[in-house]
Amino acid sequence: PAPSRTSTATPSPTPHLAERPPGKTIVIDLSEQTLTAYEDQRAVFSALISAGQAHTPTPIGEFAIYSKIRSQTMSGPGYTLPNVQFVAYFYSAYAIHGTYWHDNFGHPMSHGCVNMRNMDAEWLYGWAPIGTPVSVRQ
Repeated sequence: PAPSRTSTATPSPTPHLAERPPGKTIVIDLSEQTLTAYEDQRAVFSALISAGQAHTPTPIGEFAIYSKIRSQTMSGPGYTLPNVQFVAYFYSAYAIHGTYWHDNFGHPMSHGCVNMRNMDAEWLYGWAPIGTPVSVRQ
């Protein structure tokens, strides 16, 4: 199960294909611990990430960003993290977001979310509107 989030965001269904922005896609490669942003099938941005650990994995599949929150508190068993920035939810309580509590990108570290450096998460947050497809691959 995903950690709880303190937020006013409410999950909404994944947008229908017709609602998705044309040409933009986010691909998360769990084996490489990378995120790549594509525009019209051309890579425009790539960054190291820290996805879920073995006991708290990041879900694999095809999703879409359904909610964006500039800053919020995230909490779960054993942790409370205030001021998590550039949060983009793509499935249930799983999000791509900025991370200030570690600098070990390229290695699984999270409770299922996709951790990025704050500056990378800020770029993605500005680039990807709600509805942007997110493909999480092993």
